[in-house]
Amino acid sequence: MDTSLMLSVVIAVVAVIAVVAGLLIWRSRRRRNDALATKSAVTRQDGGAVGGTGSQDGRSTATAAAASQAEQAEQAERAGSAPQSTGVQQSAPSADLSSGPAGTVQKATEATQPTGPSTEQPESSDSRLVRLKARLSQSSNAFGRALFSILAKDQLSESDWEDVEDTLLLADVGAQASEELVDELRNDARITGTADPAQVKEALRAKLLALVGTGADVDRRLNADKPYAHKPGVIIMVGVNGTGKTTTAGKLARLFVAEGKSVMMGAADTFRAAAADQLETWGAKVAVPVVRSDKDGADPASVAFEAAQRAKDEHADVLIIDTAGRLQNKANLMDELGKIRRVTEKVLPVDEVLLVLDATTGQNGMAQAKVFAEAIGLTGVVLSKLDGSAKGGIVISVQKELGVPVKLVGLGEGPDDLAPFDAAGFIDGILA
Repeated sequence: MDTSLMLSVVIAVVAVIAVVAGLLIWRSRRRRNDALATKSAVTRQDGGAVGGTGSQDGRSTATAAAASQAEQAEQAERAGSAPQSTGVQQSAPSADLSSGPAGTVQKATEATQPTGPSTEQPESSDSRLVRLKARLSQSSNAFGRALFSILAKDQLSESDWEDVEDTLLLADVGAQASEELVDELRNDARITGTADPAQVKEALRAKLLALVGTGADVDRRLNADKPYAHKPGVIIMVGVNGTGKTTTAGKLARLFVAEGKSVMMGAADTFRAAAADQLETWGAKVAVPVVRSDKDGADPASVAFEAAQRAKDEHADVLIIDTAGRLQNKANLMDELGKIRRVTEKVLPVDEVLLVLDATTGQNGMAQAKVFAEAIGLTGVVLSKLDGSAKGGIVISVQKELGVPVKLVGLGEGPDDLAPFDAAGFIDGILA
């Protein structure tokens, strides 16, 4: 074979081999690239097999850190103050545990001293009186105006005088007081001898004021507000169920706080499960500590004893003791009130026993009031729900029957709708 021919064949074979090898290498690289592309797509869909996992871990770590910070903030908030939406402070249990006279261990819990906006500033007494007078004058059912409309007639017939007496009776002035007032009005020349409405109103105002009692005749100050009062001054709240006794205790605490006094409350209503919690809610809003039992149904006298001891040790100005509502015909429960007072007086003298009466119950509340007066002794009356309606005459009858003054009145559901009773303002309100 020619040498040149053989060289050509060898070159051709080598070329074929090179082409085949190149094709094989190209196909291999293409398969590898396709595999990598597929794997990358899958990785992106799944959030990353390597890089994606790290990203998820980063987010999880950040979420966990935020949750931890939120939990710490919540714990700190619980330790300091409750959320502003409620304005109520959580109560922290005191480490001071002691036994009451009956051997029942009591746990004293007191509201933390709030520093944030959740602590409320109660309304002053003067501001309350102005607002309460305005409410009385705006009432459309005040019995004073009903009397005036009858007495302002030109000539009063016997039927008119009967209407006057009926109006007084319906207003719960009481039979005896109504009869006395009608006799005095009949003999007043300003009413029978003239048709001047101004003189008629002045005569009616003077007679009603005389019945209610004003000025030096009746001392309506709370004993804790009097000169040389005991410190702490002890007030025991009593009354039947449903009169708003616990609510009134909380409102009274606010009134004292508004006057700059340091206050403590004792939750001696141990029969109603929510009573102590309710009292704590009132106290926490104005940073007033509450002494309560660590269990429901505990001896209320023991709670009163513990509260008196705490108030004395901490030099409080006023101690308010809430008691369980009870029916006047339950002798054992009424006897317990006497026990609460006796046990409290082993530590501190009791300056005040306030009977809370629902003004809308009228004469039905008088029978209750008399039994409470006999069981524990009363120094004053708080009339709740006195809205200037036809039942406003209870102010006159309760004082006449019990011989103690109405000292406080409530005209609404607001936290500062409790104010010292002002006789002249009350009469002016119902005649306005």
